[in-house]
Amino acid sequence: MAHSQYRGAAPGGPPLFEQVGSGVYAYLQPDGTWGWSNAGLVVDGEATLLIDTLFDLRLTRAMLDTMRRAVPAAVRIETVVNTHANGDHCYGNELVAGAKIIASTRTAEEITHGVSPAMMAILMQQAPTLGSFGEYLTRIFGPFQWENITLTPPTETFDGELTLKVGDKTVQLIEVGPAHTRGDTMVYLPAERLIFTADILFIGGHPIIWAGPTSNWLGACDRILALDVETIVPGHGPITDKAGVADLKGYLEYIHREARTRYDAGMSALEAARDIPMDRYATWTDGERIAVNIASIYREFSGEPEPQSALGLLRLMGEFDEERRRSV
Repeated sequence: MAHSQYRGAAPGGPPLFEQVGSGVYAYLQPDGTWGWSNAGLVVDGEATLLIDTLFDLRLTRAMLDTMRRAVPAAVRIETVVNTHANGDHCYGNELVAGAKIIASTRTAEEITHGVSPAMMAILMQQAPTLGSFGEYLTRIFGPFQWENITLTPPTETFDGELTLKVGDKTVQLIEVGPAHTRGDTMVYLPAERLIFTADILFIGGHPIIWAGPTSNWLGACDRILALDVETIVPGHGPITDKAGVADLKGYLEYIHREARTRYDAGMSALEAARDIPMDRYATWTDGERIAVNIASIYREFSGEPEPQSALGLLRLMGEFDEERRRSV
């Protein structure tokens, strides 16, 4: 049974730092919505590996301080894995700049050439002039601070799979993108029967298909389900198990099937997003993401090679969100 609550905290409460295995810790940020991502720490003796940094320096610094108080070896982070290029998993890299920073080749390229902290800072400075779209941006991104962040890309890359050693612990990096982004990576600890899935899993919230294809994402879910894992740390939301994976897979299968029916009937992507019943997923957060998810699936059906820009997709979600709010 998938966990539906954060253990020991209410959604929207302070971050949680939980031991999830021998020498393995999860840093969880309720409530898992826009920007409130999870991270992880693996320790064996003095050897340390950090799984992702956070959306800004203030949050990343607080996370590192928490880790160092609880786990003295974390004073020196030797290795960092960036699971993908979204800023809430890598913008805090400069605070561990002395570490080896590893990512898939596609993730490293997307971090270097994609949306930067400076771009996000400028966008938020403009938000008050952007009407309802600016209000949407302020609502989802208002808590974060991107000024004066130095973008710090990975120092080493890999393709496919890479096995690391953290002391005597075996850590396997498994690239499953493009799916959520172009180069998604999961971090698997076989001896601990534990995996950090990054944003291949959103628990209790709509995922977002920035890149696709959906088939790759479904394949990633099947990969997790085939592993001998007991504890699963998602990119957003509370710790889960394989039931949480099955829920996310079911969501993707459902919207893909429903989108196909409407695509074949000649509906536009936006019409389809409005029309698909979300009954089973009505309680999931960030429901406006369905607009991007259906647009991405339609792009798969039509064979269009590239998604819209991130800004264009944010505008689409902002418009969809405003429309939903007016209809309530």
